[in-house]
Amino acid sequence: MKSLHRPDLFAWSIFDMERNVDFNSIAWIRPDGNVLIDPLPLSDHDMQHLQSLGQTAWIVITNSDHIRASQAIAHQTGAQIAGPIAEKLTFDIACERWLTEGDEVVPGLTVMELHGSKTPGELALLLDNTILITGDLVRAHQANQLMLLPTAKLQDPQAASQSVQRLASLSDIETVLVGDGWPIFCHGHQFLQALSKAVESV
Repeated sequence: MKSLHRPDLFAWSIFDMERNVDFNSIAWIRPDGNVLIDPLPLSDHDMQHLQSLGQTAWIVITNSDHIRASQAIAHQTGAQIAGPIAEKLTFDIACERWLTEGDEVVPGLTVMELHGSKTPGELALLLDNTILITGDLVRAHQANQLMLLPTAKLQDPQAASQSVQRLASLSDIETVLVGDGWPIFCHGHQFLQALSKAVESV
């Protein structure tokens, strides 16, 4: 796994040739059990690395298109799975917990519900109030530029725009770790504000 900007954060990726962009997964390493977000398949090397960093307690899935390798990794690690409550009735796998707005997955990791994306109630995660972790709605196919999921894939463009405006109001955001594309490590709030303005002008 790749080290990120904090010693307790790692990522691994798979390059998607159709979109020419990386799909990303995040691991937050913590003494009371690690948390994986939208986990892709792990190579043997990365699985050994993960296991060397302690027990994995939770896997959080932001939306049903990001189930990825969650079940297999849960089976290997003993982790519990959490998913978006808005998809509870149609989710393809069982979850031990269903997350909604304001829930705290573990101390320091808070849930936000986004609306208007390609799946209902897509989750974004706020880590220590300064790191925003997104699934599909907010992405970055080009370095240093956030973008919205293409309009054709949005269930409700107006609701999606309102969700982005809400994210842009989080003035303490320094880092944006996206599920698809390039991470933003510095000045995340400004990048979210720029995205919000771009979405408003469309």
